[in-house]
Amino acid sequence: MYADRAARWLRGYNIHYGWVIVALTFAYGLSASTAMTVPGVLILPISKELGWSIGDVSGAMALRLFLFGAIAPFAGALVVRYGLRRMMMSSAVLLIAGLLLTIGMTAKWQLWAGIGVLLGVAPGLTALVVNAAIASRWFTQRRGLVVGILSSAIASGQLLFLPVAAWVSDHFGWRAALVPTVLAVAACATIYALFACNDPADIGVAPFGEDKPQPRPAAVTGNALALSFSALRDAVRYPVFWVLTGSFFVCGLSSAGLMGPHFVPLCHDFGVTAVTAASLLALMGICDFAGTIGSGWLSDRYDCRWLLSWYYGLRGLSLVWLTFSDFSFSGLSIFAVFFGLDYIATVPPTVKIAVQAFGRVRAPVVFGWIFAGHQLGAAVMAASAGIARDELASYLPSFFAAGVACIIAATSMLVLLGKRNPARAAAI
Repeated sequence: MYADRAARWLRGYNIHYGWVIVALTFAYGLSASTAMTVPGVLILPISKELGWSIGDVSGAMALRLFLFGAIAPFAGALVVRYGLRRMMMSSAVLLIAGLLLTIGMTAKWQLWAGIGVLLGVAPGLTALVVNAAIASRWFTQRRGLVVGILSSAIASGQLLFLPVAAWVSDHFGWRAALVPTVLAVAACATIYALFACNDPADIGVAPFGEDKPQPRPAAVTGNALALSFSALRDAVRYPVFWVLTGSFFVCGLSSAGLMGPHFVPLCHDFGVTAVTAASLLALMGICDFAGTIGSGWLSDRYDCRWLLSWYYGLRGLSLVWLTFSDFSFSGLSIFAVFFGLDYIATVPPTVKIAVQAFGRVRAPVVFGWIFAGHQLGAAVMAASAGIARDELASYLPSFFAAGVACIIAATSMLVLLGKRNPARAAAI
């Protein structure tokens, strides 16, 4: 609504409007992402108040993570079909509805509908797919840095506000802990609606790094479902798609599916309070903010295949080490710093390889399918770790298995390293 006016004003200060889009998306992602992990801090109080097992609650969270990923391939096509702004508003409405349903839940169907369905579909409509779309549309230079900044908002938001949620839950109940997220999402979505636009051509500016505005992309009028499957049909012919999807499956398995739902209960098993464990997750979030932005900077300068191999390998070693640690506060703090720096540092190089391989227009749609692999891995771990905890009375086997999977993902990059030209899928 006000984007054109703001762009003209900023042009006088030599500020590209793409950075405003980044700032708006960062703010919304930071607030919306808390809905993905705050329920993880609340597993124990929800279970205690409503009489449901940890497996029951984590099952709904697994559905949320699965739907988050399952909707992503179609979200990429929907963004192309309907535009960034409209998709962000749709996501915000569903997210607020899911949070309000969760706040008032008293029955299991509300647990599955609120946390499982609405809080899965809503962020899935945007998530990392929007980051890829903004980086490819608004930026020719600094794409890796942009993806790093936006990705850090999602992961850091999931972690930074967990101590606040845990404190509010302890003092005012778990339902009150969800209220700040509702207010933040509503505020950021309103600002986004007023100042965001879909493409640089909408306000007559060139993508960052180019001198002349690009023609407005041709309107896509086809079926979004058909567009999504068409992109998948082309992508599956190339090994780069399978390597990125497989490694991203492990990324989700070892981060969103493990840390958000299960790190606080794991620490509880070793006598660490919920507030302390949530503070360690917040420390991860602070380190992730630096690590993911740093990863974006590195991906603009170095071979992204080598970066991914290092990231997965180091993450795997940290998880294996955790299972043999004494769970002292100092040991957990060291783990939080080390793991946090690598929490989703994999995103910028993964997106950059996808854009290089599949092109500026189609990359967001293809990345949606790759991201589906990420969330499938997250859902598998969220469910299986909860079931393993109920059956084995321990989370340690799940954390160890995640570490081993990361080391395998690190070696999978050798498939891409053996190729001569990583810049084009046809050559890979």
